[in-house]
Amino acid sequence: MSALRRFDLNLLRVFTALMEERHVTRAAERLHLSQPALSHALRRLREALDDPLLVKTEAGMRPTPRAEALLPRVRQALALLETGLAPPAPFDPATSTHHFVIATTDYFEEVLYPAFLAGLRRRAPGITLEIALITDEVLRSGLAEGRVDLVVGPEAVSGLPAELLQHSWMTEELVCLAARHNVAVGEALDLEAFVACPQVALADISGLHAGKVDTWLAAQGLSRRVISQNLNYMAAARIVAGSEALMVLPRRMAELFAGLLPVRLITPPPGLPRLEMQLIHHGLYAKEVPQAWLRRQLLDFAAEAETRP
Repeated sequence: MSALRRFDLNLLRVFTALMEERHVTRAAERLHLSQPALSHALRRLREALDDPLLVKTEAGMRPTPRAEALLPRVRQALALLETGLAPPAPFDPATSTHHFVIATTDYFEEVLYPAFLAGLRRRAPGITLEIALITDEVLRSGLAEGRVDLVVGPEAVSGLPAELLQHSWMTEELVCLAARHNVAVGEALDLEAFVACPQVALADISGLHAGKVDTWLAAQGLSRRVISQNLNYMAAARIVAGSEALMVLPRRMAELFAGLLPVRLITPPPGLPRLEMQLIHHGLYAKEVPQAWLRRQLLDFAAEAETRP
């Protein structure tokens, strides 16, 4: 190890060129060096290896036995370095069979994912995707260990590890949903009527932040009466369909449920904030080409989706 510590690895290319050309001037031209610079490098090689390496003879410069023995090993070492330092293989979506794992919300999975996957498969037919829940374990270790590639759709999360990167992804208008038979609720709600209604709320599986609606109400010194807290939108919407309760949810999901269940959309109180969704990934994989490609597909999808009614 001490010999390697003192050795300038840049001299390995000089050594190879000299052994193959057996001529200082030609080796210098091959390496785009001046002849004096090449001669200086040869002197350094001789000193470092304690061997003349090339000796003038009547037949020209000839390598010493030590140089002959070193040449295949140096070639192998340079080949290993070139392989190791080469840029990663290009990522071709059209031929890739890469498997991605996305942790996401049921809003993305039910409303946006089918269209996203259809578009993705047109560009990358061999790629496969797996959907996982957003949990504390995913955010704390799943992303870091590469078991999850990307978290899609949660609201901004505070208190995450510093190496997790958050990017704004999509915004969505929030509306209210009520049963069609619920005559106690009109077409729109003011703030007083809103907090008076029994409601179904969505639990945050990760447990990392309070709900947007409750935070908004608390800032005004108000709270709502939640009769059920559920883990997914469909279960909550079915409760709404059979009760006098209402729920707050993204407009696209409300429109989907209005076509599946006996429910209708209600205009929420003025000032109700929008849903602001994020992409979260780990800094370790920020430059990995497949993951970067997937993030770009989601960003492009969001840009197109927000322009559509």
